[in-house]
Amino acid sequence: MSETNSYYDAEDLGKFATMGECAPELWDKFMAYYGAVFESGALSKREKALIALAVAHTVQCPYCIDAYSQSCLENGASEEQMTEAVHVACAIRGGAALVHGVQMKNVVKGLSM
Repeated sequence: MSETNSYYDAEDLGKFATMGECAPELWDKFMAYYGAVFESGALSKREKALIALAVAHTVQCPYCIDAYSQSCLENGASEEQMTEAVHVACAIRGGAALVHGVQMKNVVKGLSM
């Protein structure tokens, strides 16, 4: 194991397929679905990679950030497009956290009445 300063080890991304060792049928089904999702359709592979990169930042998965940063570049996305996608994710996540403040206000109003 390589020495790291964090809980996540970048080398572990390469071990992802080991998740299929004890449940190969489920792994195969997941991989078939996963592969189909990222094929070109109504959205291009580049667009899907940018969406995945934004979602990866929202769920804060360093493995996904690594994988989809690479996928974005491989599918022709620019660093500017990738950065903008991350900002979109940040705005949505921040807004979602802020709107939950309404729950706090509801509790405060309910308790103070």
